[in-house]
Amino acid sequence: MEGGGGGKMGYGGHHHHHDTAKLLKAVSRTVEPRNFGIGLVAGFLIVTCAYFSTAKFDAIHIALVSPDARNAAAGIGTPVSAAKASNQRLDDLAAPDLEDALSKLGSKAEVLDKDDDGKILPSPETDSGQSASLGNTRKDDTFASGGGGGALLPPLSSEEPANSTQEQGGLEDEELQVQDAIANSPKKSNNGSSSPAVFHSDPATLPVPPVQQIPPAQQQETRASPVQQIPLIPEAKQTGPEQSAAPWREWKPLCDLASNRRIDWCELDGDVRVHGVQGTVTLVGAAKAEEWRVKPYPRKVDTNAMRFVREITVRSTTDAGAIGPEAACTERRDVPALLFSDRGYTGNYFHAYTDVILPLFLTAKQYGGEVLFLVSDFQMWWLGKFLPVFKSLSNYDLVDLAADNRTRCFRHVQVGLTCHSDFSIDPRRAPNGYSMVDFTKFMRTTYGLPRDLAVPAPNARPRLLIIARARTRRFVNADEIVHAAKKIGFEVVVSEGTHEIAPFAEEANSCDAMLGVHGAGLTNMVFLPTRGVVIQVVPLGGLEFVAGYFRSPSRDMGLEYFEYRIARNESTLTDQYPPDHPIFTDPDGVKSKGWDSLKEAYLDKQDVRLDMRRFRPVLKKAIAHIRANKLQ
Repeated sequence: MEGGGGGKMGYGGHHHHHDTAKLLKAVSRTVEPRNFGIGLVAGFLIVTCAYFSTAKFDAIHIALVSPDARNAAAGIGTPVSAAKASNQRLDDLAAPDLEDALSKLGSKAEVLDKDDDGKILPSPETDSGQSASLGNTRKDDTFASGGGGGALLPPLSSEEPANSTQEQGGLEDEELQVQDAIANSPKKSNNGSSSPAVFHSDPATLPVPPVQQIPPAQQQETRASPVQQIPLIPEAKQTGPEQSAAPWREWKPLCDLASNRRIDWCELDGDVRVHGVQGTVTLVGAAKAEEWRVKPYPRKVDTNAMRFVREITVRSTTDAGAIGPEAACTERRDVPALLFSDRGYTGNYFHAYTDVILPLFLTAKQYGGEVLFLVSDFQMWWLGKFLPVFKSLSNYDLVDLAADNRTRCFRHVQVGLTCHSDFSIDPRRAPNGYSMVDFTKFMRTTYGLPRDLAVPAPNARPRLLIIARARTRRFVNADEIVHAAKKIGFEVVVSEGTHEIAPFAEEANSCDAMLGVHGAGLTNMVFLPTRGVVIQVVPLGGLEFVAGYFRSPSRDMGLEYFEYRIARNESTLTDQYPPDHPIFTDPDGVKSKGWDSLKEAYLDKQDVRLDMRRFRPVLKKAIAHIRANKLQ
């Protein structure tokens, strides 16, 4: 069976080959060999073309889905691919497009994004933590959280460290800082984060000037960001008629009413015209017309102090003819001018210094006498009192602005004086790095005082000046204090001072230490020699905060400071009120009724009776400090 089966299979195969042979023979008879060869060649060519076409398409497809492209599509890039892509994009940009791109890039790096309402919002990249490099390279702005984001304030000067000391992040009064903190407590947005507003404050750090705003009229003239950007690819210098135009000058507002809680001030450069009787300061030929109204005295939040300060109109115009023929210059000056008020609280000796004399030094000293003072509220008695100071700072006579019916023209005018905080200078923000030590040296030079260091002469006793107040906060037992001081080793001088500054300045400079109850008389510490001693006696009533007006300034002047806070038995209030009276048991309640209540209770009705057993150690520390100076 197996053999038969094999025979059948073998027979079938033979029959198949026989049929194939018959078919080939039939085809060979029908198709000529020459035509058959041509068909084979044609078929080969068609197959070859189809093959190469398919291979080329595959190559293109492979290039499109290369690893770099796949990574880019997935949001993953390599340094090489990123550089190639960046270079390709920059090569594709024309020169104006490149400037525009850099401008936009710089704007993102320098300022916060704004929404449609002009509010300044945090950068989404910064908030999400995906742009650490951008966050680290941003300038240190000063932020004050507020309800609705404020507008970005342009800087007042392009050279903040040298000429402007109103930059953001500055030292202000402690009381103003507390008020500001309460008023500007952060308000959370819908996403749980507060929206900070850029606030050009008072530079206590010396800020880097923020990006300035470009006025709409000039935005079409340039696409570059106000902050100079460095192109990624150097651009070739082009010459031609379009390059001969005058350089574009960036606009900034004339006045700053926001960055300093103490004073509004303005700075004008160019063709500046001042008309005293009209109380106007006008910048002619400006890029933009503006008008501001300011009172140039550093107590702007105190309505009582500002009510008698004259208001000055500061403006700019693009057309000289628009201000009338009376604005034609009757006198031109090449020196700058400073316009300020001598009204307010200047009748108080302390306020005379902290509101005018010290700010005037801070603003005018840098000019070396080549500056003109325009006084908007001319008080002859007061100006005469401090005339040596004015003569030391200016080589020119004071101008009574309200009585001046001429148009004086200047190249530079500042309305309002530079000031930091009460009786204080922040050297980091001051022109030429001025400090309170420089101010005291200036005052000693102005009044011709000989002693710069508190080092007593050989075999001489250190001198103690006791400020004897005549009406309030007096030393009831002054004789006992004098006796104890002499017993310790002081030579004692008791004086209240007179209207004339020079004689009392000489008396103070001859002493090594000064003792007084809190009050304006302690302002005379400016005449003490460096390394002298100041002892401030603080009355009852929780008045440590007002003591700060002399605490920090004395140390900034290079003086040793001692603060003595009296006990209840050292106050004459015990002679006027019973022990359980609120003036003793609830001083905070008395102060909560306002400044007038505090002043009447603790400053106007209180005298001091020092307990010498308690106070004597302070005198010993003071004389030990002075004697140590002698040994150095």
